[in-house]
Amino acid sequence: MNIAARMAQIAPFHVMELMARAQALEAEGKSVIHMEVGEPDFATADPILAAAQRFLAGGHVHYTAALGLQQLREAISGWYHTRYGLDIPPARIMVTAGASGALLLALGVLVNPGDEWLLPDPGYPCNRHFVRLLEGKPVALPVEATSNYQPTADQLAGSWTARTRGLLVASPANPTGTLLDQDTLAALAGFVATRGGALLVDEIYHGLTYGVDAGSALAISDDVFVINSFSKYFGMTGWRLGWLVAPQRYVREIEKLAQNLYIAPSTIAQHAALAAFTPETTAILEARRHEFSLRRDMLLPGLCKLGFKIAAEPRGAFYVYADCSGFADDSFDFCQQLLTEAGVAATPGLDFGSNAPQRHVRFAYTIERTRIGEGLARMAGFLRSR
Repeated sequence: MNIAARMAQIAPFHVMELMARAQALEAEGKSVIHMEVGEPDFATADPILAAAQRFLAGGHVHYTAALGLQQLREAISGWYHTRYGLDIPPARIMVTAGASGALLLALGVLVNPGDEWLLPDPGYPCNRHFVRLLEGKPVALPVEATSNYQPTADQLAGSWTARTRGLLVASPANPTGTLLDQDTLAALAGFVATRGGALLVDEIYHGLTYGVDAGSALAISDDVFVINSFSKYFGMTGWRLGWLVAPQRYVREIEKLAQNLYIAPSTIAQHAALAAFTPETTAILEARRHEFSLRRDMLLPGLCKLGFKIAAEPRGAFYVYADCSGFADDSFDFCQQLLTEAGVAATPGLDFGSNAPQRHVRFAYTIERTRIGEGLARMAGFLRSR
């Protein structure tokens, strides 16, 4: 039996090869500084763990509704009111099996075979692969440092075709850590609306911004789709829980998809997440955000001092997208050598699209500052030896 033709256009995460190599080196007893992993290194906050344990002690772990616990949808609605001053009805909020589940549901009700979707490049690779999985056509929208690695309405005007159906953006973005300001978001939303298209905004790194607050696209329009997650700011990666906010007219169709794709989100994770919005948990999460800020403020100048070029300052998430062309012609080979010779793991630009990937490397500051310092020292020695 033949493999589906679409699989030829779904690329692997190239960083997984580096991670496998890093694990092999560690198995040999060698030390590796992990700056390739986009996952907070903190343990799940204690109030969240305690909520999960209390629920499990009752022994009644059954399915929830496909769109999630009503209490959790109401809690997320309250979070939007407290954090952004927005009144988002719980009925428009769907709890999902991770942010990936939210993205799949949103695209599932929007993408028809042959539809073109514009996606910033560099960008998170799963976005284009989900569009392709649904028989749509992902179209790379090259973004540069001059626009903060984010698209502009003028750029959309030059890229939108008769087959374009939507735009998917992220703020803060992976891999660049840059944000869309509210004026640019409003301009993008306005342009897409005039063309009868859909706008999806990935806000999974909201809460992890430094020196600036990120405004939600939901403040601009009720017609945008917004994806968020309990993985990043809330530190619940392994719990696999996210949410989607959609225009009311799409909710029933999304519910049908959720019922068929995965029945319901994790019941344990949902009960745990009810504690994510308490003042006690918020205090813990804000302290962690401060620590991420300190890590950023250590890594960013450290990389610049080594000779990496940072064309746009990252203001959110936990990544630095660095130009390594002063050291090598191919970032993948550079990362291989950096790992093998210096014991520092980083992600090559190849994973994030076709817009000058060979010139760029992503570093994640998801490790302790002492490890960041050690990583910078190792890279300094490695670069001196070249």
